[in-house]
Amino acid sequence: MIKAVKGTRDLLPPATAVWNRVEEAARTVFRAYNYHEIRTPILEETQLFARAVGQETDIVTKEMYTFEDRDGSSLTLRPENTASVIRAYIEHRLDQRPGVQKLYYIGPMFRRERPQKGRYRQFYQIGAEAIGSESPMVDAEVIAMVIRVLERAGLTGFQLLLNSVGDANCRPQYIERLRERLKSVAPQMCGDCQRRAETNPLRVLDCKVEADQPIIEKLPAIIDHLCGPCREHFETVKQHLCDLGIAYEVRPRLVRGLDYYMRTTFEVVHGSLGAQNSVLGGGRYDGLAESLGSKVHSPGIGFSIGEDRLVMSVEQAQTGPPLDLFIAPLGGPAARHAAVLARDLRDSGFSVEVGEGKLKRVMELANKMGARFTLIVGDNEIAAGRFALKNMSTGQQQDIARDEIFSALR
Repeated sequence: MIKAVKGTRDLLPPATAVWNRVEEAARTVFRAYNYHEIRTPILEETQLFARAVGQETDIVTKEMYTFEDRDGSSLTLRPENTASVIRAYIEHRLDQRPGVQKLYYIGPMFRRERPQKGRYRQFYQIGAEAIGSESPMVDAEVIAMVIRVLERAGLTGFQLLLNSVGDANCRPQYIERLRERLKSVAPQMCGDCQRRAETNPLRVLDCKVEADQPIIEKLPAIIDHLCGPCREHFETVKQHLCDLGIAYEVRPRLVRGLDYYMRTTFEVVHGSLGAQNSVLGGGRYDGLAESLGSKVHSPGIGFSIGEDRLVMSVEQAQTGPPLDLFIAPLGGPAARHAAVLARDLRDSGFSVEVGEGKLKRVMELANKMGARFTLIVGDNEIAAGRFALKNMSTGQQQDIARDEIFSALR
């Protein structure tokens, strides 16, 4: 028997109902903030991610699905979408359009990670990018928007973490200071940290190995080494968040795993996800467009929500939308009448299922499917124009005319 590839999965009902509600919640919030959808290919030139994400990141060195095309070119299944959005922004000269370009996306990404709770090799992200402004007010608005997405999707009990990772003026000096400090302590850390201490010291701060945390806590924090403009930018972001009533916690060692991030970085965590508890991450990437060949300075900030992990966090609190009515026809003529009635009810927005077979079996099926009501349709009921409508939660049954069914369901 052929099964789904390891690290991938089929999304089945009723779980897909939660996915649809989460995505609709996101689209509703994006519309309110004047964001517009962009859809990029899942295949890109490998060089796009090597240049944007960083040659020494785990994504590029260990996780990408990369292959050689028939013409000899190297292609990669997108491991993230910010680089693709910026590539499209440059290619189609979106910088020529008025105002900040506000774009969102929903779709699959691909990384060959070890499958674990909430993490898959084909996973889904909901993300947004605001391109064309360096204003800290835009940073705060983006954070406010993603918080609203989570709330509207039904997530509660989450926590916003905030930091600044500086810019090209102050971060290089900090990285050298960090690299120097790591020389003496890296040999006591995990294998990944020992490697990152040389290739990408910032990623050491992102280590989740419990035994390494006491060492990491003693490493210098980048927030203590910000230049004047970066410090002022960060303070203004925090002020705007306070004005908007958004609670946050500054985590001085919070970094993002991709090279293009600078200044504002943020993450939302949730307790239901265990040790790997991040629901989303984001931040500012003011130099990314130029690194990909843009001749126009195009600062930006964005985020990506791990949709698999968000759905997993909310689906326990959200059951699928109930089946409004299960119709139990008694015999052939009744089945024909039931089909017409079902059509009329569906056209009015109700979810309706029509059963078949003996009444006892049909009633058991209606109960298993979680129907709110069951309607019994037989020859006598059709002749009288009145039907037996049973409330499945209370067990109460009433005699009801056909045109009263609509108002009863409402």
